[in-house]
Amino acid sequence: MADFSQILSYIPGAVIFLVASGQVRESRRLIRSDLSRNAEVKSAKRVTKNDKYGRVVYDYYEITTESVNPSTGKKERHTVKSPVGYEPKQKVTMYFDKVSGEALLGEEIREYLFHPWAGMLFGALLILMALFQNQGKEVLAMTCLALLLTGAGLCMILNYVSLKKKNLETVSAEIVEIYERQISKPGRFSGSGRFTYYPIVRYEKDGVSTLRRCNVNSSRKESFRIGDNVKLYYSPSEDGIREKHANPIILAAGILCAACGILAGLSILSVIA
Repeated sequence: MADFSQILSYIPGAVIFLVASGQVRESRRLIRSDLSRNAEVKSAKRVTKNDKYGRVVYDYYEITTESVNPSTGKKERHTVKSPVGYEPKQKVTMYFDKVSGEALLGEEIREYLFHPWAGMLFGALLILMALFQNQGKEVLAMTCLALLLTGAGLCMILNYVSLKKKNLETVSAEIVEIYERQISKPGRFSGSGRFTYYPIVRYEKDGVSTLRRCNVNSSRKESFRIGDNVKLYYSPSEDGIREKHANPIILAAGILCAACGILAGLSILSVIA
């Protein structure tokens, strides 16, 4: 039983490390891609498929875009799968994978409370802390905890300061649709499967109407209602929309977390001394 509990202690760190490493790979993929051109949406066709029980298997949009190839000067059309149904004439950014040549729709500004590289480090520290704890090396385990708390606190403080400096402008948006994403298939014991729900909002900026699938999500469809208003934030320095602003709660949590980490570090030094 003790051995099993020791194995379980590694799971939180391993999960955080794997999730963050996936975010790092995705970021590096976009960096390696050619940010080649702006494009215009020509059409959006919704594609859905249900199983024999009427349950959703997949639900996405086929987005047809038109752009000018900077190498040839000629117009090209590409069809891309997207969870969001863009409107005709909407402006989007196209990426092209250097290896496969696959066309990708540019994502909105990526918003991380903890940068993926920091997330990988935090996951590694949790794994090390579990290892040292299981080996009875209390000082080393406490050192990992102190580093983890201090690092997490500093990340939250830097996140607040960074967003504060961007002078974000509030943009009003309206929920026009709920995007339903199936995250687990139906099974003998899981019933109809599990779903995650995302609000799709419409907002207007400089006279241009735009649709956006928000990153916020819920396992309950009732969490979002069509017609409700939400706030987005325009970043002039990035010329893009963010969903999060400088939240004082994040700053307070960061200060508290960093202070706990520093106190834990001082207590370790007093033990060593």
